[in-house]
Amino acid sequence: MTKNHPGNFVTNKSRYVYILLGLIINLCLGSVYSWSVFRKPLEQLFKLSATESSLPYMIFLVFYAILMPLTGRVLDKFGPRMVSILGGILVGIGWILAGFSNGLIYLILGYGIIAGTGVGIAYGVPIAVSVKWFEDKRGFAVGLTVLGFGMSPLITAPIARKLIEMYGPLLTFRILGVVFLIVIILLSIPLKFPFREVTTDEGFKIKKDKLSYSSSEMVKTKTFWALWFCFVIGTLSGLMAIGISSPVGQEIIKLSAEAAAASVSVFAIFNGIGRPFFGWLTDKITPRFAAIFNFSLMFLASFGMLFAKEGMTLLFMITFSLLWLSLGGWLSIAPTATAQFFGTIHYSKNYGILFTGYGAGAILGNLISGKIRDIFGSYTFNFYITAILSIVGILIALFYLKPLINQK
Repeated sequence: MTKNHPGNFVTNKSRYVYILLGLIINLCLGSVYSWSVFRKPLEQLFKLSATESSLPYMIFLVFYAILMPLTGRVLDKFGPRMVSILGGILVGIGWILAGFSNGLIYLILGYGIIAGTGVGIAYGVPIAVSVKWFEDKRGFAVGLTVLGFGMSPLITAPIARKLIEMYGPLLTFRILGVVFLIVIILLSIPLKFPFREVTTDEGFKIKKDKLSYSSSEMVKTKTFWALWFCFVIGTLSGLMAIGISSPVGQEIIKLSAEAAAASVSVFAIFNGIGRPFFGWLTDKITPRFAAIFNFSLMFLASFGMLFAKEGMTLLFMITFSLLWLSLGGWLSIAPTATAQFFGTIHYSKNYGILFTGYGAGAILGNLISGKIRDIFGSYTFNFYITAILSIVGILIALFYLKPLINQK
């Protein structure tokens, strides 16, 4: 065992409790990925177009991404407990206020801005805690921590669907908001950073990072911008797929609303699996080749959806499972690559800056998917774009996503 604070001895295995806490917190935060279950009911309730019904989701993701770099700057100062509690309070309040909406504007304010801000504040906390406690296996630990975010729709989508059937979408927002408020606050209380070096599972101490890139130094490197653009492409395609999963199932494949909601739960499994899998893969084969493999899967999925027609349920399930898997992968590749390329000393700030790529992907993905549906009357045309972008991503990763050599 290892001493992490005077008078406080912690066994090596006890650090795994932080992964469990982070996973459950992320189950609540990741409920945004169940948004497609709300879209049709809200379109009918408030007479919204496909573009309009995507706006609360898009604004949520934008504020989520904007607050990540800001939170990274204060996380070390105020500590993970206080930051996570603050985020949890805003998440709960945002969902509850969305439940009192009388139109699109109030949905955007409550769900998009307030809840999105809360997730932006809270999301990076469990990741930073895991990175600092597990410097010997960063990718795997981060992957397990964010597993909850990706797996959230497996639990929240069917629950939300059932609640919507029973009480309508607005009361469903209020019920889930209260649950998220309580759970996130309670589970945030034990979160903390290690005070000293942590003993690894292999029984040796991690050497201090030789890399210590500050944020200003990081953004001057080619590797950072290659990683940022890859992150944009990966999240754009993945978030686009997540936002339209249920509508595509109903409109193109002609699934029932219940079957489409069930499919979202299945996709969530792959999104969740993608996180520890690509975290482990990034540790084993480097971020560069993990990214190339990820984009290759994305291309195959996008290409397959170009042939989707009514009744092709198996094709729909396979392709969207791969798209959700790919997005889950990027939520492990990006934070792990940040630590590998730029060190852990300034990790919270550095990953926060990189995470703006997620915001860019969220804006572009949602605007493209909604507009294409409104203009062409079908979501199919989205997959031409994601297929092309996946090829661009492969090329960027192949030629530019490399370890830094005298790039300061």
